[in-house]
Amino acid sequence: MTAEAAPPRWTPSRDEDAALVAGRGRFLDDLDPLPGTLVAAVVRSTRPHARLLAVDLSRARRHPGVAAVIGPEEVRTALRPFPLSTGAAMPYLPTGVDKVRFVGEPIAVVVATDRYVAEDAAELVDVTYEDLPAVSDARSGLADDAPRLHEDAESNVATDRTFSFGGPDDRFAAAAHVVTRRYEFPRYSSVPMECYSVVAHWTEQDGGPSVEAWANFHGPFSMVPVMAGALRIPTSRVRLHVPADIGGSFGIKAGIYPYVVLLALASKHAGTPVRWTEDRVEHLTASSSGADRSMEFSAALDGEGTITALRADLVDNVGAYLRPPEPSTLYRCFGNITGPYRIDAVGIRARAVVTNTMPTGLNRGFGGQQLYFGLERLLDDIAAELDVDALELRRRNLITSFPHETATGGVYDSGDYLAALDLATKNADLPELERRRDEARAAGAHYGIGTALVVDPSGTNIGYVGLATPAEQRTPGRDKSGSTEHVRMSVDPQGVVTVLLGSVPQGQGHATVARKIAAQRLGLPPEQVRAVIDMDTATTPWTVTSGSYSSRFAPLVTSAVVAAADTIAVTVRAAASTLLDGVDPATLVLEGGEVRTPDGRAVKFRHAAGVVHWDPAALPAGVPARLYAEAEFSPRETRAASADDRINSSLCYGFVAEIVAVRIDPDTLEIEVDRVSSVHDAGTVLDQTLLDGQVYGALVHGLGGAAYEEFTHAPSSQPTAATFLDYLCPTSAEAGFELRTDHVVSPSPLTPLGAKGCGEGSSMSFPVAYANAVADALAPLGIDVTSLPLHGEVLHQLLTDDRKDA
Repeated sequence: MTAEAAPPRWTPSRDEDAALVAGRGRFLDDLDPLPGTLVAAVVRSTRPHARLLAVDLSRARRHPGVAAVIGPEEVRTALRPFPLSTGAAMPYLPTGVDKVRFVGEPIAVVVATDRYVAEDAAELVDVTYEDLPAVSDARSGLADDAPRLHEDAESNVATDRTFSFGGPDDRFAAAAHVVTRRYEFPRYSSVPMECYSVVAHWTEQDGGPSVEAWANFHGPFSMVPVMAGALRIPTSRVRLHVPADIGGSFGIKAGIYPYVVLLALASKHAGTPVRWTEDRVEHLTASSSGADRSMEFSAALDGEGTITALRADLVDNVGAYLRPPEPSTLYRCFGNITGPYRIDAVGIRARAVVTNTMPTGLNRGFGGQQLYFGLERLLDDIAAELDVDALELRRRNLITSFPHETATGGVYDSGDYLAALDLATKNADLPELERRRDEARAAGAHYGIGTALVVDPSGTNIGYVGLATPAEQRTPGRDKSGSTEHVRMSVDPQGVVTVLLGSVPQGQGHATVARKIAAQRLGLPPEQVRAVIDMDTATTPWTVTSGSYSSRFAPLVTSAVVAAADTIAVTVRAAASTLLDGVDPATLVLEGGEVRTPDGRAVKFRHAAGVVHWDPAALPAGVPARLYAEAEFSPRETRAASADDRINSSLCYGFVAEIVAVRIDPDTLEIEVDRVSSVHDAGTVLDQTLLDGQVYGALVHGLGGAAYEEFTHAPSSQPTAATFLDYLCPTSAEAGFELRTDHVVSPSPLTPLGAKGCGEGSSMSFPVAYANAVADALAPLGIDVTSLPLHGEVLHQLLTDDRKDA
């Protein structure tokens, strides 16, 4: 009888996986960084718009176990309003002080011995309201007689800018055809596993106040000086820690900073560190969401179906306050607003409107989701009006040579859009899908095919936010630009390389890729390199642009890893030369864990590193005894907005071609995704497994907004989707459709590895490809699709309205 062979040991493909699947992740709610930490509960508004006549904290303060209670008076006295991206008179503080402007807005904070006591005491806070009329959507907020959210502002419009490039008016006047449509993109968000969490500690020492905070925040770190300004302390006295595991974000945890400030003030009053972790109802009611957009697109076309000019009127609902980094959603895709098409005349009007709803912020693909829903629905509507094939219309207008500069200043670095579209079409097996559509229609059923082509920006240039301010009002010398990232690398006496990242990942696998690149660059086995995720603003290199957002890691952070590794390699070669009889260091090669000469002699990498640590006097003259490198990548192509409002709003531009087929049950009107063909150009592929994971995740995120997720409000602005009973998220069952993914490779000439981002593409393309497929399925019925989400209830309403109109 022979012993059974042991089962093969599972080896995770990502460095991050083993701890997570074994339950050893260290999320903020698992950590207890400071002794004596008390717990906070937040008292929130139950009214969408009301004047605060009185906030009585006395009973809560007397409750046993309560250490402190702060409310509007403490906030008004201690804090400055957060600085805004525009000059609108719409001051924003972490609580309502004179009024509340959305359901869930903080009013007071109770600090107690534990969460149970804090929650009980919070119920004793007595708030007297004077209800005011509310506005729930952007178009209503634009009306002259709309209720005014901020009395000192001229209207509910937080920013209103108009742009013109290339003479669009003349092109429209000469056009053979003009097609104009209005579209609505919904408000939806993300549902990370861990909601917001903060630990804050206010101390008075070393000559002044300081705040040390832990938060599951992922940047951008421009918010650190924003926090310091609100707290009236220098930026150097705000220290922010971010744990390696933050429980996901998908963008919305870039908006956590008001709670850091609020908890810091609570800590000052309690005299202890204070912890607060948001529950799911709080998160769905009052955290953040993507902006819903009402938009009108117009295209001018010549007689051959070539688009000669584009107009876009964009109105974003940003919620009750223009909370930084908004109005990012309006401007993030400014450089690629014409998508993948040759359109050299563009007119834009961009407005952000405040309403009595939760403030908005970043949500995966922000700006791109909204833009491409309008642009790619317009392409299908043009094709229908001109009676041409939708794919042929796209091919006729696609950009075919690179680099390509857009009318608004974007510079597309590389690509082959036709090849990607052809591959997506081939993989979709378009003739088979068309056969299914014909058979379905013959049987009285509904089947549709939709396409979306999107330019995928990565390596965001934060200078785009400057576009919210007219050029003549921008302060000279105070421009904003950049896509900078830092990496710190070191080698210990045993030759083990450590890479310290400040990119604050949300689960994308940054450590895995950084370790892989460093090992390849230094000729080491992967086990000789370790990557560390540790954002501490007091010790980790960072700038205000640092963070994990807008697909920055692949083009920016990896470029800094390359630069650091190359710096280390120079020193290692020089050290190795002392062990190889003074051979020219420039001729040495790092490979296989060794440093090798052209004639085959070699020394171990670790022995060369040991020279620097143990025998630095042996190093050649001029070679520093330093196996430590701090490198940055700061591309010059991401400059501030020009005087004529043109900007390259991202460093790199990838591409996605997506084809979606749907089947609609004629009886239940249930929409089933039948097949998806998705082709991505992310430049050089750094890790195929991680790229696939990003594509799958973005597709499901896009499916959520396309078919399930939506923050809805009653006419009174009361939220009606504050739990998972009403806010529906796709599960594995809904994501079980046939998916065919592929990629083309057009390396970027602007990054050392040729890499571009890939984490957001399908969250931008899938919603509109799905909508185009549904529109195609309903085309025989004459149903017009202008908004999302689309599901059976919506289709029933569309069919009912159509019958009424008939």
